[in-house]
Amino acid sequence: MPLSEARQVAVSMAEAAAARVLRSFPALPAFVLAMALAAGGLSVHRLAGSLPVSLWWRALADPGADVPMLVFAQTAVPRILMCWIVGAALALAGTLLQSALHNPMADTSTVGTASGAYLALAATSIHAPGLLDLGPQWVALGGAALAGILVLSIARGAGFAPVTVILAGLTLNLLCGALGGSLAVLNHENLTALFVWQSGTLAQNGWGNVIAVAPWLTLAIAIVMLIRRPLAHLQLGDQHARSFGILPWHVRLIASTVAVALGAVCVAAVGVIGFIGLASAHLARLLGARTLGERLIWSMLVGVVLLWLIDSLVQSVAVFRGALPTGSTAALLGAPLLLWIILRRRQVTTVHDPAHTSVAWRARRPLGAIALLAAGLALCALLALIFGEGKAGWGWLSAEAAPDILPWRAPRVLAAMGAGMLLALAGTLMQKVTGNVMASPEVLGISSGAALGVMGLLFVVPGFDRLGLMPAAMLGAAASLALVLAFNWRSGFAPNRLLLIGVSLATLFNGVASVVLAMGDPRTAALLAWMSGSTYRVGASEACVALALAVTLFVAASLTARWLDLLPLGGAARALGLGVTKSRVTLLAIAAAATGAATLIIGPLSFVGLMAPHMARLAGLQRPLAQLAGSALIGGTLLVLADWLGRNLLFPWQIPAGLVSSVLGAPLFLLLLWIRR
Repeated sequence: MPLSEARQVAVSMAEAAAARVLRSFPALPAFVLAMALAAGGLSVHRLAGSLPVSLWWRALADPGADVPMLVFAQTAVPRILMCWIVGAALALAGTLLQSALHNPMADTSTVGTASGAYLALAATSIHAPGLLDLGPQWVALGGAALAGILVLSIARGAGFAPVTVILAGLTLNLLCGALGGSLAVLNHENLTALFVWQSGTLAQNGWGNVIAVAPWLTLAIAIVMLIRRPLAHLQLGDQHARSFGILPWHVRLIASTVAVALGAVCVAAVGVIGFIGLASAHLARLLGARTLGERLIWSMLVGVVLLWLIDSLVQSVAVFRGALPTGSTAALLGAPLLLWIILRRRQVTTVHDPAHTSVAWRARRPLGAIALLAAGLALCALLALIFGEGKAGWGWLSAEAAPDILPWRAPRVLAAMGAGMLLALAGTLMQKVTGNVMASPEVLGISSGAALGVMGLLFVVPGFDRLGLMPAAMLGAAASLALVLAFNWRSGFAPNRLLLIGVSLATLFNGVASVVLAMGDPRTAALLAWMSGSTYRVGASEACVALALAVTLFVAASLTARWLDLLPLGGAARALGLGVTKSRVTLLAIAAAATGAATLIIGPLSFVGLMAPHMARLAGLQRPLAQLAGSALIGGTLLVLADWLGRNLLFPWQIPAGLVSSVLGAPLFLLLLWIRR
């Protein structure tokens, strides 16, 4: 071969080798490296500004009584290590739950660890403050662990079926959050510090948390190494796993227990650090991690650098320093990052979707079941109007007092009924369209957007003007819907992509809300009551509008029953002549209108829209039209009862209907899950 040809061959081989090297260094390692360099640079710059580099080793070895050395050794360095440990632990827990439960939206918050810890701390602070002397971490750990154990106990009878675990976890999460929120509304001044803890803080005072959490992470990694292969087989389906002699529910139990333990330990140590577990698992998958082993390793690395960078920004940027908790900042900065990655990927890789797993039976006479539900709603509305507690105690409304009392009670009852029906309709439509049991009006971010509109009005315009509340909330809800539609238009509204984008936007909006609540402004007391789902300021005209909108949107949704029947068929729906994208846009518009209307009337509730559709299915109403009717009646009944109980249980004090609806409906739904398991 001539020398020139040999050189050309050598050059071609070198170019091919270089191309292979570039392909072997994909986006995921580059992302982790860039984030690590950015976080490391910020940390070194901040630490060098507080203590010269030449004194770092001496400060770690023997800081003595020197204050800068003590701060470096007992605060700054432990905080960095806690970022690494907590980031890795939350990411590992999120990846385990998503893999074990076959649901891309699963996270430690799904099984109620954060809300369980918050409820334990809130209740202890008010009713048994002496227990806090033993250490608030142990109280939080106990609450988080009990919440996780309860969810796993309920799911055990169903063989740890993904649907059961997810629904039980979400229900318990809402129940604990509602109980904690009720305590916060009634004792706002005493629980202000918990708002900061609930927003997540990585500030350290010594090495105690590092020493306490690190062994848990080490033990969890060791257990995951033992179950990695069975868990990998489980990704291909339960039948595939059984063919290799693997019991799927055993694997799910172990993986879920490890994830719950990690979430509980992290919540107890540093508070609620949201989004990291969900974001890290998805970022690792979207950036190139394909196998389960790759996702486990890379998600932990992503969690480490993501939380490290966010915490470094919180401490370094002068405008943020001391003002934003790390947990809320993780939502503020991390959600747009996940959103950007999702938008760059046309397809979102998903696993088996359990959303359409049906209950074991159907009502033989759905019209009879619907008639009973309608009678129950009418009876509850009548009870709320004519029976309650007053100055003379419990009693029936007399004819003499009716002209004075009914103008106050009737608008609240009608508004609660209309808002409950609207939210239930929205939840049913979203679960049908997205094909995911975790879908609810809040997933679209419509409620969160409306809440941000109200917050903007509250902090820009002096006072809390009811007339200004409506357009502010409407503007926020409309902007949120426009973002969701814009981000999903080109993808044809793929269900899991829609959910991921909705969760990212809702996380971003809720992060802003958490920051506002953690600021301790006196105006947040009124804001907290409204966000909890209050009918305090509803008038007669607004109540009539809510009820009229509920009836109108129910009729509109009923006309789409054929679409709801065909959409779960996926590609076969197109073959049957259904315009899938057009249908989804129309249904989402109806759901958004229902959610926005309910939010404008009663505030951003978080239970009825999620659970009423499942209660209707558990009652045997599985056909779309029957489920729509049953969900609307159940939602209206739940909220009417919730508003009535909120008005009377602690008379003359009142609890917002949104919180009471969660406290009322969650145990009932958990009982139904227990019976039907």
